[in-house]
Order: sequence, then structure tokens, then C-alpha cells
Amino acid sequence: MAQTDNKRFFENLSGAGKAIAVLTSGGDAQGMNAAVRAVVRMGIYVGAKVYFVHEGYQGMVDGGDNIKEATWESVSSMLQMGGTVIGSARCKDFRMHEGRLKAAHNLVQRGITNLCVIGGDGSLTGANLFREEWSGLLAELVQQGLIDEEASQKYSALHIVGMVGSIDNDFCVTQRKCYLALVSALACGADWVLIPEMPPEDGWEEKMCQKLSAKRAGMKRLNIIIVAEGAIDRNNQPITSEHVKNLVVQRLGFDTRVTILGHVQRGGTPSAFDRILASRMGVEAVLALLETTANTPACVVSLCGNQSVRLPLMECVQMVRLWVYRGMRTRSFENNLKTYKLLAHRKPESELPQSNFNVAVLNVGAPAAGMNAAVRSAVRVGISEGHKMFAVSDGFEGFYKGQIKEIKWADVGGWTGQGGSLLGTKRTLPAKHIDKIAEQMRKYNINALLVIGGFEAFLGIMELLAARGTYEELCVPMVMVPATVSNNVPGSDLSIGADTALNAITVTCDRIKQSASGTKHRVFIIETMGGYCGYLASVGGLAAGADAAYIFEEPFDIRDLQSNVEHLTEKMKTSIQRGLVLRNENSNENYTTDFIYQLYSEEGKGVFDCRKNVLGHMQQGGAPSPFDRNFGTKIAAKAMQWISKKLNESYRKGRVFANTEDSACLLGMRRRALVFQPVVQLRDETDFVHRIPKEQWWLKLRPLMKILAKYKTSYDISDSGQLEHVVLNRPKQSEAMAAI
Repeated sequence: MAQTDNKRFFENLSGAGKAIAVLTSGGDAQGMNAAVRAVVRMGIYVGAKVYFVHEGYQGMVDGGDNIKEATWESVSSMLQMGGTVIGSARCKDFRMHEGRLKAAHNLVQRGITNLCVIGGDGSLTGANLFREEWSGLLAELVQQGLIDEEASQKYSALHIVGMVGSIDNDFCVTQRKCYLALVSALACGADWVLIPEMPPEDGWEEKMCQKLSAKRAGMKRLNIIIVAEGAIDRNNQPITSEHVKNLVVQRLGFDTRVTILGHVQRGGTPSAFDRILASRMGVEAVLALLETTANTPACVVSLCGNQSVRLPLMECVQMVRLWVYRGMRTRSFENNLKTYKLLAHRKPESELPQSNFNVAVLNVGAPAAGMNAAVRSAVRVGISEGHKMFAVSDGFEGFYKGQIKEIKWADVGGWTGQGGSLLGTKRTLPAKHIDKIAEQMRKYNINALLVIGGFEAFLGIMELLAARGTYEELCVPMVMVPATVSNNVPGSDLSIGADTALNAITVTCDRIKQSASGTKHRVFIIETMGGYCGYLASVGGLAAGADAAYIFEEPFDIRDLQSNVEHLTEKMKTSIQRGLVLRNENSNENYTTDFIYQLYSEEGKGVFDCRKNVLGHMQQGGAPSPFDRNFGTKIAAKAMQWISKKLNESYRKGRVFANTEDSACLLGMRRRALVFQPVVQLRDETDFVHRIPKEQWWLKLRPLMKILAKYKTSYDISDSGQLEHVVLNRPKQSEAMAAI
């Protein structure tokens, strides 16, 4: 972004003279503290006064010590904490006019006219009512002699921005918008799910038992049934977990256990995703408050895909009520539901279309958590589309060696939660073995390829594409799904496996910082993976609350290192006890992790001591996160649908022949949508020497990390959300699986 735009931000959007209050309301949720931290620090950064409102609306009504000015240090060490440290309470008083009058008086006394509310549907609706009544409330306060006319004029407008903080995820603009039970069923590959939004058909009991029995006959020893709170049947009768248990025991005689998760779901440390989402939303909320005018409607800030958005609060509330009244569901919910049905319930052979196409799937590059979920999804969607699916072991190396076999529906059962690559994966590229790969494709009559992997997969697709002129066997539809912890594949903002790696980094950094809880003034130097891509170091640093993150994409020298040491030294003179510095493994060939550790140790003598840790391959291992399981599942399903479409388009005279640019694509997340992009068109976007995209969206998050670490820096607001309107978008039947 041009420097003039940054100047415009810091001059025109100054928070000097403004007061912002932040509160959490309703049930607590993981990530609330990260949002509070971001609001406080961004507010202070732009020159505003920021206040905590303890205990939600009850604290606003009661006033006194419940409304306290926040400092930079008062939000230290809260990023990794679950729940909300400022308290959250449902308030009957605020529902009454007298309670809102007291709340208005308490805010005016402190000059607060900007309110950031973190909560669910009811909390945000209450905030908007408060805003609509504000002028009338001030008039009453003047009439009662509690404030004077000058104060009434000075604080005449109340500005409100909402952030959705709810584990139910039932508001119309929030990312990952569908209910816990359904997404959990997708993430764990549950055998059956019962949710209130989709009452099962009459006779569901028999169908469920038949499926469970068939699974046991197929040597499956474990079944999972997920019952949502509030599940009902077609007659509006409740379906409880105990009822389902008794049903299974009586009809099948299976040993059955009931586990009610309850508040376990509400507690615990927030994931990296929740911390990053909350931090971005918190900063966006402050920006929205600074830009608001008397005529600006109260808004909700969120992310759509990977982009910040602002939507009128009451449009969102009205949309939710319309959904409830009409029994409607969001497009995302419908797609999750259709995907679950497609992958969990196999149609009888007689009902499957007969395509006579053979599709091969393989993993290429380093293993990434979520690869197996993607393979499972691809295999089952392919079989549902009538294709014969083939699994290739050990990537392109296994391909040319003929390690290819048909893979069936049951073969991928239980793969969703498995880490690594069960197919086997290697970094071998196909160029030296093109003739043998073409021979294997001819032998097995492979009509399409799905390649799941990292940068080597991208290079491999390009090499296959280049050989089409020599080998007609390669003139088939090919699609790549990015899967790498480094998140360095061009054409996609996100890769399967990156979220799991971020969680590993975040959890490890939390533990490392906790190890020094009894030690004053310690700085940890942490090395992350990623090759030349600084995604893990930068975004992991934002999630873990790092003070600095050194990456290849942002060159640094000894003066920068010295400046960072001095900055940490100043922070250590306050109540800050621990510092965290991340370094990408290939950020600089001279300023190694050892060098930075020794420099910090020497320059910090007498103020802080240092420790270093190299995280290594622990970032690559472990079970995939729920995000990676669902992302892998849905993106692979979409890739298989594209393959089916291309196969039908390119089938002529009894054979498949596809040699156009758009017949070899990469499916990636771009801002708000999943997009198919011809691989050849991505060539100019790629730095092949360092194996990274030339432009990377997450670089815009680095100033945010610096701001939250108390550095003075310019902040690019080109991606800040603009006020949009809520659109009622009821998905057509044909779109059920097309849009994810």
C-alpha cells in the first residue's frame, strides 16, 4: 500500500480524544480474550482511551469498579487463556429501560461513546437497541439532572461494533457458520448425526441400525453417533443420547457408551485459528469505530473466506430470525450437510452412475496433516460419481514403479483423523520418469489425476503438462489440492496441514513461556519450519503473542536485531516478564538461530536471559486439526466434482482427451472463495528459486503482530472491511455441492 494511504490512516483515523469500552456478554467462548486484547492494544495504539466493562451488561448497569480503564500491560498473558478474563454475564436489568438508563449514565460519566460488544445474537441485539435509544436516554438523564446539556450534546451519538463470540456459531456472518454437531461429524467421520436443523425421516432407527450392523460386518470395531443438543424427529419429539443408546443396545446388542461433552466444549485454550481470527476482528472493530459517523449503522465485523467484512448488525439479526421462521439454513450449512451425507452414506451399487472412468489419487511432497482426510473425501466422492478410484503409493516414485491399486469405499474408513500420509508420499518429481508414468497410465487406463501435496506437487503437475505434446496418455484432466505445512504453494491463501502446524507452534510456545512463569525477564528464541516461506513464523507469532518474527520475505540486518533487543529491554522494565522471538529456518543464512540467540544473550545481560528452541518436525506430525480435516474434506470433494465435469467435457469418440490450459488446474482458496486456476497461469506468480509465491497475503498481518507487540509501524488498511449488505442466498439443489 502506498505511504500516502498509511498517512491518511494515522491522520484521519486518529483515536485521540475518543473512549472505547469493550465487553463480553452471554456465554464465554475460546478466543474472547484474544479479541479483548486486540481491541485494547489497537485502541491505545491509535491514541484512544480504552475501558474494560467487567461482567458484561451487568457491569455496565452497575458501574463503579466494573468499568475500568485498560492499560497495555493489563492484557498481557491473556492471549492463550480460555473464556473471558473480564467476565461475562446475562443481565436481566439491561433488558429493562431503567437498566439501560443506568448504563447510559455510567458511560457518559466516563466519556465513552464507542462500544465494542463481543457476544452472540441476544447480546448484539441488545446493543443495537441501546444505540437506538441513546438520544432518548440522554434526554432523560438531563431531565433528571444527572448530566447537563453540554454533556448531552458532546456525547450525543453512541457507536457500536459487534464481534460474534459464541461456540454455537449460529450468527449469519461468522466464519465456519454451522453447528458444532454437524462439523464435528465431518471432522471425525461419524457414522450418524442427529441435529435439530435436519429431523431424520420416519424409520431412521432401522436405517441407522442397519448401517451400524453393516459397519461391524466390515470389521469396523467402533461406531460414533453424534447427537446435538435439541435434536428432534419429524414429529417434533426430542431425540436424546440415552434414547439412541437404548435403541442400539436393544436392537443390535452392541456395547454402547454415552459421553455428554457439556462445558468441556466451552473451556480450554483457544486454537491458533481462534486467536488469529479474534485478533484480526478486534483490530477491525477499532478501525470500524474510528471510521463511524452519526449516520453509520451499528455493524458486525467478521471474516468471509480470508477477507475482513462489515455487515449492518440488524440486517444480520433479522436474517437469523428469518432463517428460524422459515426453517432455512445458510449455504455453508447446506454444503456441510450435503458433504457429510455424501461421505457417510454409501448408495447401493444399483443407484450409482456408471461413468467407466478411472481416476488416480496420490500424495506428493512432505506429509501434511489433513492429507488423509482429503484422500478419503476424494475416493468416496469419486465412487459416488461412478468412477473407479485408484490409489498411488509414494507419490510420483510409486507411480512410475507401478505401485497402483484400486481403492474402495471401505478402504478409507477412519482416515479422517489420521496424521501424515497413509498412501505414502515422496518428493520425487516426474520429469525423469515421464515415459514410465505414461506407460502406467496406459496400463491402468487412468483418465484423470488428483494430486494432493506441496510445492513438489505443483512442480510435478507442470512437468506432466509440459510432456503432453509427447505423451497423449498425459492429456487428461489434472487437478492439484495444496497440502503443506509451509503454506508456500502459489494460487492459494491456505494449504491443508498449515493450521495443524500453527496449532503445534502455538501450543509449544505457550508451554515454553509457561516454563518461565517463576522466572523474571526471560526471552525465548524459537525456530520454525517453512523453508523460505515465513508463514508459520509470522502467523504463529501473531497467535502466540510474539515480540518479533524474522522471515526471508522481510529482509533484516544487524540494526533491526539491535532495535528489537532494545525494544524488549524497555518492555522488560515494565511488568512484562517474558519475551518471544520466532525465526523462520531460512530467514537469513548469516543471522542463524544460534547467532540471534547469542546476540540477544549478550545485549540483554543484566535485563533478561535467553533460551532457544528448534521445533523441528513436531510441526509436521500429529493428528490433523478440525479445520484441516474439514478443509481437506471439502476441497477434495470440490476437486473431484471438477474432475467429473472435465471428464464429461473431454470424452470424445470413446476416449478422454484434454490438452487445454484449463484442464490442468490448482484448486486454491483465494480471499472469499475456492478457485480453479490453470497451473500455467501461476508460473509468473511464483519464485521458483525460493519456492514461494511472489505475493503473499499474510505479509499484511505482520504490522498487526508488531502493533500488538507495541512497535510503532505503518498499518496497511487496504484490506479493511467495507460495509456490505446481507444477501438472502438460498442455495439451489444443483449448487448443493458446487459451492463450499
